[in-house]
Amino acid sequence: MVKKKTETLHIPEAPQRPGDTPSFEKWSWAPEDLNMLKIDCSADDTIEHASGLVRVLNDQHEASGQWNPNLKPEELIIGLEYMLRLRIFDERMMKMQRTGKLSFYMRSYGEEAIAIAQTMALENQDWLFPTYRQPGAQFVRGRDMVSMICHCIGNEEDNVKGRQMPVHYTYREGRYISVSSPVGTQFSQAIGVALASKYKELDEVTITWIGDGASAEGDYHYALNFASIFKAPVILNVVNNQWAISTHSNFASGIQNFARRGLPYGIPSIRVDGNDFLALYSVTKWARQRASQNLGPTHIEVLTYRAGAHSSSDDPSRYRPKDSSDFWPGGDPINRLKIHLIKAGFWSEEKHLELENKLDAEVMSAYKEAVKFGDLANGPYPSSDSIFTEVYETPPWHLQEQWDEMKRWRDE
Repeated sequence: MVKKKTETLHIPEAPQRPGDTPSFEKWSWAPEDLNMLKIDCSADDTIEHASGLVRVLNDQHEASGQWNPNLKPEELIIGLEYMLRLRIFDERMMKMQRTGKLSFYMRSYGEEAIAIAQTMALENQDWLFPTYRQPGAQFVRGRDMVSMICHCIGNEEDNVKGRQMPVHYTYREGRYISVSSPVGTQFSQAIGVALASKYKELDEVTITWIGDGASAEGDYHYALNFASIFKAPVILNVVNNQWAISTHSNFASGIQNFARRGLPYGIPSIRVDGNDFLALYSVTKWARQRASQNLGPTHIEVLTYRAGAHSSSDDPSRYRPKDSSDFWPGGDPINRLKIHLIKAGFWSEEKHLELENKLDAEVMSAYKEAVKFGDLANGPYPSSDSIFTEVYETPPWHLQEQWDEMKRWRDE
């Protein structure tokens, strides 16, 4: 008997590993390449937009093309301030973690524009279903830094009362739904809320984000199918930052284009430069208009690069070149918007430095205020009673028995 030749199993490999020279192909897409789409376009009308890349800022940081939202200078400066606040906030929280004042943290380094530009493009009544890389949306919605730090520390003022890991924020007043540790779950949940808003005939749109790695989960495909069939007023973002912890994005998709994966479901799909504040704002504003006019979902690949570690527990130098983010063609989102404003005559290096110093002082002040309510090492922590509260208005008998037993044990 002749045995069939066995093929070697294909295992994807990251483009570069530690010790290699980082290398990315120079982007061939320019802001003028892709036209503004009609609001009522079909999925087939977006094939070029899913295969290309929507940009507004060119390599010289000048704005052009049909997707230019023509925002006022003061709006761009507000966006710049939000992004800079988030970066400084992240840096301070990482220092707290390294000195034992915080157990765990995750930064948004290099991805600050995503949640901030996109949330600014929405209305205040719209729902946000984020991952742990979109905390900046809370700044747009007005959350206080003291409240955010109290959550990360897990002290008695933590609005989640210790029920979540640090950086797994929830902010009811800002319609910012709790971050989930299991990845991908928020896609289906976001569609459910979007359909509830549609059923109630409310002018509410839902936006959600997952990472490239989470798009390999079944939840992603269930959600796309559900959104397509029921024409949910939802904006579905896949943030392709190239890495799911130490796993490269080529493990999540064989075609290395995440936008096109929405097309077979009949959903208009767009790939956008995730480090271009203006392009993100414009594409999201367009998608929001579609959803509000009962035209259904939009699927977006946000092309970016995770410049820092996955979390405070991760060392990216073990699986990729240390300086790889410096070679990313999309550059740095804060630097790009800053240079754009300077070239347009609305900003300066002096103003930028002044803003940095002001925000650093704000973050330090917020930290000092937050630790008045307790710190990681010494407490005070949320009461053990919170195990039983805020689930039922009136606890059922079996939980009440357990609660009473816990109180007796605690008091003894």
